[in-house]
Parts: sequence; structure tokens; C-alpha cells
Amino acid sequence: MNHCSTIEQRVDIISQMLAQPRHGLVSQLSRMYQVSRQTLYRWAASGRKALHEAMGAPLVPLKQKTSLATLVLTLLIENHARYRGIQSTLKRLHGIRISIGSICTIIQDAGQRAQAWMNRQRAQAPRTLALDEQYSSQRGKAYLNVIDVHSGQVWASIPPVAVDGESWTLVLWSLSEQGIEPVHTVSDGGRAIADALSHLELDQTHQRDVWHLFHVAAQVQGRLERAVKAEQDRLPALQRQAERVAAGKHVQGRPSGRTLHQQHIVLAQMQSVADAVRYLCEQLHALLDVVVLHDGAIMSSSFREQELQTIVALLDEVAMLAQPGLQQHLAMLSKQLRLALPHALLFARLLDGSQEQALSRLGSQAVALLAWAWQRRSVLGPSSQDLLRDLPSLWQAQASLLFTAWDRAVRASSAVENWHSIVRPHLAVHRTLSAGMLALLAVWQNHRIAPRGLHEGLSPLQRTGSTEDQPDWLAALGYPVLVV
Repeated sequence: MNHCSTIEQRVDIISQMLAQPRHGLVSQLSRMYQVSRQTLYRWAASGRKALHEAMGAPLVPLKQKTSLATLVLTLLIENHARYRGIQSTLKRLHGIRISIGSICTIIQDAGQRAQAWMNRQRAQAPRTLALDEQYSSQRGKAYLNVIDVHSGQVWASIPPVAVDGESWTLVLWSLSEQGIEPVHTVSDGGRAIADALSHLELDQTHQRDVWHLFHVAAQVQGRLERAVKAEQDRLPALQRQAERVAAGKHVQGRPSGRTLHQQHIVLAQMQSVADAVRYLCEQLHALLDVVVLHDGAIMSSSFREQELQTIVALLDEVAMLAQPGLQQHLAMLSKQLRLALPHALLFARLLDGSQEQALSRLGSQAVALLAWAWQRRSVLGPSSQDLLRDLPSLWQAQASLLFTAWDRAVRASSAVENWHSIVRPHLAVHRTLSAGMLALLAVWQNHRIAPRGLHEGLSPLQRTGSTEDQPDWLAALGYPVLVV
């Protein structure tokens, strides 16, 4: 039965009955609107049913092809999805049926757009580049990656090629054609990278990654400590054998080859070698720090180099005292340090100019105080800018230059290692990555805004100073952006 009430009145009646079902409400509404109680209950049931249908209705399938491409690419890059995973997710969550072939076509088209975008990249000024290989499942081949040290921007990521100087030379030539010139480079010391840099006459501005040296030193130190622990574990058995011999009993088990006294002598010598190597490794860490204070003054790069050469010479001497099975490991560590020494201190030589200028204007005591404060900036700052505000006004201009030089000192290729950690999950899913897929990942990374940390709220493109006008990676490739 139709009623003369308006739609607005019915909505108000149903809302009151569903939201405030207090005693006497139905009778009050029946008298107010001249509607029977049965009609009111029927309207309330219809309203409740409409709400359930509205809240539980399936999502309407997207009809625009570009929006479908946006969904596919988002699942591929941000969710590390396989092609069949994309297919099942779209069907289950959006009611979209799509073939594997259509997904491949969308991804291939996006990969071509991403490669074109990567080729259009330009640098406003010479950059410091981190170079490294990420080995693939193909023997002797690796992905070649070039990352901006200070911003994390991906300049190049090449699918598996032979790891040699020629491959790296072609990559650096390609970047040079785009106007990306390295003012400095940093790597883990691979031979292929060294050959390419030597061919391009860039080896004099190359920094050897110090963290790889620390890793090698830690491995050797670990082997020494495990060897000492193994010899210590033999002491109880030798003690029991010595007691049986003293009691005139027959020795059980295999002969040890050493008496208890000899074992103590060997163990003391091995412990001495391990302690010496531990001390030398601690000195290595200290000398390769950004700022090193010695006798109340900043240590220059030439003094650091002399100290490092002394460490290498002492390692050679300690190796001669080690057990035969451990000598080769100490010799390997000494060789690694000797080969890396010319390039491991490039960052220190670059700092000499700024430090000498500060010494001439502020004096050695003031510069030493600034260095002491900068080393503890996480406690006193927590940033260099916070430290500046607490300094005398006459110091601030020179201290700002010094802090900036220390903050931007490059000792490691951690930027390219971060890129490897982004690529690795996709390699686990797809086993191998094409040039288009790598380009898609690079475009996504270059536009990704850091959610936290030192660069919170900024993308690699923004940190580089790029003039890119599209803040989203999908928009940069010409796709509509999903809006929540």
C-alpha cells in the first residue's frame, strides 16, 4: 500500500528505528506520521535489507583498460606477484577475468615505456656512482647496476651479461651519452669494474668499499676464534689421558699426538695470534672511519696510510706465528688490504682540503672539538644542523662546510647493496629479470617516497634535484594512478 509520506520522511523513520530502537518509539512514530505499526516494521526490514546488500555487494569490475594495467603493474612491482598470482588476485578481489597473455602484453608495454623513461634520465651535475654486479643463475653472467650514492637513484640496471671490463665500459659509455658523468665511483674492488675504470681513466677517482674489507677481516677473525675454541675443547680429553698415564693405566682411544703440556703451549700461541689479529682489525676499523682523532688532532690521509701499511706489515709477521692451516687466511687478509690500500683512503684525501682550511681559520683545538662533537652527533644532535646551532657564531660558517664534507664522505657502496635487496625478491619469484622488468623496478624505486628515516618524505629523484613533474611512477609511465 502506497503512503503519502515523502522519501525523506521514510529515510528519517527507518534511521530512527534502526539506530535508536527504544521502547515506545514505534508507537510514537505511528501516531506522528499516521502510519500503522506493521507498515513501520516493514519499512525497517526493507531498510535493513538494503543496508546489508549495499555493504556486502561485490566490487564492480573495472571497465577501463588503463585502470586494469594499473592494477596489474601495482601487483607485479609492489606485491612481488607472479603472473598467475596477478590473474587469481584480480579474479578474487575485483571479479576481473584476464588471461596470462593479456598480462604479459601489459607488462611488456610497460617495460618498453620504462626503458624509454630510463634513457631520458639526465643529471644536472656530476654524480658519485656506486657500481656492483649481482650474479644471476647463468654461470659467469650478472646484472650490472649503477646507483647514485647520495640519493639512491637508479641510473642503470642491465640484465645478465658477461662480467668483464668490456661490459662495464659499455654501461659507463651509455651513461656518459645521457650526460651522467661520475665525479667519483665506489665498488667492492671487482676486477671487471677496475678494468673498465682503468680503460676510461677513472681509476684515480675510485673509492674501494671499506665494508667489504671489514667483512673479510671479520671472517678471518672468526676462523681464528673457532680454531682456538676447538683446541680448548680438546683439553678435557687430554687431561683425562694424562691422569690415566699418571695412574699407570693404559691410554684409551686414539692417540692425541700431543701431551697436555704441549697442548697448553699450542693453545697459548693460537690465543696470542687471535688477540693480535683482533687488535689489528680494531685499528683497521678506526683508521678507516670518516674522522680520526690522534693526540688531540685530526689525522691526515698520509698519516692514515702509513698506519695502514704498518697494520699490513704486522699481519704478515703474525701470520708466520699462526698454525699452518690458518696462515693462508691471514695471508689472504694481508693481500686484500695491500691491494685495496691505494683506493681505500680516497675519501680521506678528499677531506684533507676542507680540514686544512678549517685548521687555518679556526685552529687545531677548535677543529678537534668539532670532530669530537661530530663523532657523537647521534647523541648531541642528532643531526649536523642541530650541532651548528649550539656553536659560536664565528665558527658556524666554517663548521658548516666541514660538517657537510664529513656527512657526504663516501666510503661504501651500500646504495647499490640496497638496490640488490629490492631486486632479490623479484629474482626469487621470476628466476630471471628482463631489461623491461628491471626498468620498471628502477622507475618505481626512483619515485618511491621514503616513509621514514633520514630522507623521510623524499624520493630519490627529489634528493637528486631532478625536474621530474610526475610524483608517481605509474603517472610517469602514462598510466592512471589508483586513488583510494
